[in-house]
Parts: sequence; C-alpha cells; structure tokens
Amino acid sequence: MTIERLFLAGLLALPVGSLATTLPAAAQGAKPPTQVTIKNMRSVPLTLFEIATGGDQPRLVGKIAKPLPPGKSIAVKLNKPAGCSYFVLARFDDAVESDAEGMDLCKDRVIRLTE
Repeated sequence: MTIERLFLAGLLALPVGSLATTLPAAAQGAKPPTQVTIKNMRSVPLTLFEIATGGDQPRLVGKIAKPLPPGKSIAVKLNKPAGCSYFVLARFDDAVESDAEGMDLCKDRVIRLTE
C-alpha cells in the first residue's frame, strides 16, 4: 500500500488527476509550508513518518517524535522547508509502509492516512 494509492482512495479533497494537470504550486507563487498536519485514520499506530526534500541530495525536514495512535492528529513542523515538492514516508505498527514522491505540501497541508 502506498500513500499515492491511499490518495486514490479519496484521502484528499482534490482528485489526484487534477494535481497532475495543474501548474506546480511553486510556479503559482506559493510559499513553502512551515508545518503540515498528519491524521492517522488507520486502526493501528503510525510508528514512523518522515518528510524529506526531493532531488539528488534529499534532506530530512520533518518527522514525528513518537508513535501516533489511531484516530489522532499531529502537526509536524518543517525545518528549513524549500519549495513545495517533498518525499513522504509512513510506516505503521502492522508493518505496512507507504511512500510518495513529489508530494505538493504547499497545496496539501493535511495528510490523511487511511486503510
């Protein structure tokens, strides 16, 4: 299961198809986010969540400090964010791992993780 697949299941208010057809948020003058909200909508704890910059030399800009219980949310502050496109990795207590590359956090500042 990947975050991209989870998004296809309707995690975000915008359909994934529309994200591909719009201009990148950076080109529209969007500011890099200072924080994002993570919502664990699964029935198991989220044990690892990391956000990194893309490119040849990725840099970790945000992560959760402790497991996030089912049904809970947390704001993750981003350390020196650059641009809008990020790599996101999530791992759950049941060994399910999800990742997404090129996630536009300028546009989508709430990440909902579901079954």
